[in-house]
Amino acid sequence: MRDSTLLIISVFFLLMANSLVAYFYDGPIYDSTAYTECKGQPEEPLYRGGIFKNAEEQSQGVELQVEDSIGYYTPSFVLNGLAQDTIYCFSIWVRIEGGNSSSAPIRATLQTEDKIYDCIGTVLAKRGCWSFLKGGFVLDSPSHQSILFFQNADDTDINIAVASPSLQPFTWEQWSINQQYIINTKRKRAVTIHVANSKGKRLQGASITVEQVSKDFPFGSAIAKTILGNLPYQNWFVKRFNAAVFENELKWYATEPDQGKLNYSIADQMLEFVRANQIIVRGHNIFWEDPKYTPAWVVNLTGTQLQSAVNLRIQSLMSKYKGEFIHWDVSNEMLHFDFYEQRLGPHATLHFFETSHKSDPLATLFMNDFNVVETCSDVNSTVDAYISRLRELQEVGVFMDGIGLEGHFTIPNLPLMRAILDKLATLGLPIWLTEVDISKTLDKYSQAIFLEQVLREGFSHPSVNGIMLWTAFHPQGCYQMCLTDSNFQNLPAGDVVDKLLQEWETVDINGITDEYGSYSFYGFLGEYRVNARYGNRTANSTFSLSGGEETRHLTIQL
Repeated sequence: MRDSTLLIISVFFLLMANSLVAYFYDGPIYDSTAYTECKGQPEEPLYRGGIFKNAEEQSQGVELQVEDSIGYYTPSFVLNGLAQDTIYCFSIWVRIEGGNSSSAPIRATLQTEDKIYDCIGTVLAKRGCWSFLKGGFVLDSPSHQSILFFQNADDTDINIAVASPSLQPFTWEQWSINQQYIINTKRKRAVTIHVANSKGKRLQGASITVEQVSKDFPFGSAIAKTILGNLPYQNWFVKRFNAAVFENELKWYATEPDQGKLNYSIADQMLEFVRANQIIVRGHNIFWEDPKYTPAWVVNLTGTQLQSAVNLRIQSLMSKYKGEFIHWDVSNEMLHFDFYEQRLGPHATLHFFETSHKSDPLATLFMNDFNVVETCSDVNSTVDAYISRLRELQEVGVFMDGIGLEGHFTIPNLPLMRAILDKLATLGLPIWLTEVDISKTLDKYSQAIFLEQVLREGFSHPSVNGIMLWTAFHPQGCYQMCLTDSNFQNLPAGDVVDKLLQEWETVDINGITDEYGSYSFYGFLGEYRVNARYGNRTANSTFSLSGGEETRHLTIQL
């Protein structure tokens, strides 16, 4: 994305082709570059430094100073004239110097006149090489003078060196245009339908009708046993979603509350519902590392008894449901809890993944955790903590091919979320937002606003392969956020979901072939039906629209 001129032209023509804007976009192009490896020399700054470069040139009236402070506040940048409601993307290369530690979690913090933004980016920096920190922030109010500084996240004194800083502002409109560019290029594809007679002659003036019958991108929600026998809930759900996950009904405490007394009846009924409606479903979860949600009888086991119980859990669950669930969250929230590894040793997780893969080799196995994209203040689940844990497991032979990010947000930091997704994308594994919701500490209208922001971020990131909401319906109230009331009338968050579902599908298309016997359009990826009519002759066809750079060509013969 460094060739900004070419990309600007591409954005312009693609947006024009989709009738999205009618003017030339000359704003900044989002740079998704990220690095996970530690390098001998830092790379050049993104956006050529952005405001930092502009400050040196005094082109925007923004002054930049570098202060040499003491201890873990070294160095720091003083920024003048930061605006409200502007999305600032920040990146820098970091190295630690001196001391006894070979690595340290370094946190970037922004302090304005009236607020401290505790963490706008973090990196596990090392001694002797440079590590890449990427993040960002949005201010609640304008700031005359702010200080951006770095410190060891565990508050111990350490010398920090930085290089190639970059701070690039985006207006909300610019951010939206960049999102839409990715959607148009990664979630959609050009299609040309050719109509010909039996001799192959192209027919001008043939009528074309195109209907999208299914979507390629999985977008769904958690469901609970409350959906069983509840026809209004079922109808509401099926009308919208093509993916599901059981909220609690597959968890160990639900399927075996007492040792040896297995009960899959509720899960079986829920599975019948999703099967009948051709809905894909994630398996959540095999084990949960938090002892609070581990069956009481399991907590009391040790040694060979616990190992035997673990083996039986995997065997019974995976043999019963082999081929039914597209994913399994194997050992849930292992960045925050380690019940099984404490009891069974450091290779317990390896055993879980190995056995699960052998039991259902076609299911994608996920590492699933919270506070990875929601914040960078949780030292247990920073992006580098996630990557380090994943690599540790891979090094000992764990077969894992999915990155699960829960996404329980309060007020989302969008540039930070995007930066973390960029960094995880370098691993080349499918990324899913697995449990998206907005905290119930906010009112329903604020929930809706922030939900839309999060969903747009997820859908417009090319490495996100699916989105699941954590909004299973309960009459007494959902976990954090409901989409409907008890009569299945949309709440504000439900209206947002409906709006985006409509926006992210190809509306029925009616057109006429041109002088070349062709008709072209851009469509969202998925399955389509097409009807061609010429005079009294008609023909029907179907086609799949999968990802690709080239135009998808389809010929219909009458």
